[in-house]
Amino acid sequence: MRKLTIIILLIISSFELVSGQGLYSPGSPQDDGRFASSTKQVNQFFRRFNGEESADGSKRYYDTDAEYRDRTLRGKFISILFDNETSNVESQLKSDFLKEVLSENLPQYLAFHRGEWFSEVETTFIYKGKRENVTLFMKLQPEGLGYEWVVDKVNFAPFKNLFKKPVGDQKSFLHPMSHEIGFMNLRKAFQDSKLPEAYTPKEYEPDYLTLFLYEIKNGNLKFDNVLDVKFHFFQIDNWYFEVNQFNRPGFNTGWLISNLIKLKPGEKDVVQRYIYDQK
Repeated sequence: MRKLTIIILLIISSFELVSGQGLYSPGSPQDDGRFASSTKQVNQFFRRFNGEESADGSKRYYDTDAEYRDRTLRGKFISILFDNETSNVESQLKSDFLKEVLSENLPQYLAFHRGEWFSEVETTFIYKGKRENVTLFMKLQPEGLGYEWVVDKVNFAPFKNLFKKPVGDQKSFLHPMSHEIGFMNLRKAFQDSKLPEAYTPKEYEPDYLTLFLYEIKNGNLKFDNVLDVKFHFFQIDNWYFEVNQFNRPGFNTGWLISNLIKLKPGEKDVVQRYIYDQK
């Protein structure tokens, strides 16, 4: 498990080091020419979102600097931290987001170690001799005096197809008086049935990560390659946004916000569930 975690961490780091040519066209209303450098690393995305580096990216600001988290600087940075070429985030939605994030009374910032954000890593593994797509969901956790990336969830189609709980008339069950016969009819559940999951509680959900690690330990799953990396953020109250890397010519490139959703009460868990299950 730790070996896999280290491999993924190193690969994510390599993605962060890929550079582009810039963020936005010099001379545009959002850019006076000083912002002509791409957001090359995810850590830099945090600093720019928070207003913790200079406009040209040459200096990092700390809480002792007068420019640290300057509201005007933040506004310019966040405006150009969106993918403005291929994503369809509405202008009004961006404005509402900026208004809340840059609130004079209660501004909001991103924090690398605070949680409420995670990575989605698209990979390939060799499973029983065949190359298969595997989505790993990674999160940061404290480790010693620092932090480490760990695999939190896994999405793997061959595992999903193993568990199909029947519903309605198709559902098998153990009679409520089964205890009176010493549960002798368990043979029905574990020997005669091809769907033993039918005899589990309604709230039962398969632990795909444990099954995934079990198959690795048995040599049936072997790591192959990383295809893509993206990040999901829930740190801003009542908002969700996704960050992808855009490595392309021009100035709107690097790690940028590709999706933005205003969350209604109770929708956070729904969106998270959708992200985990969409593959």
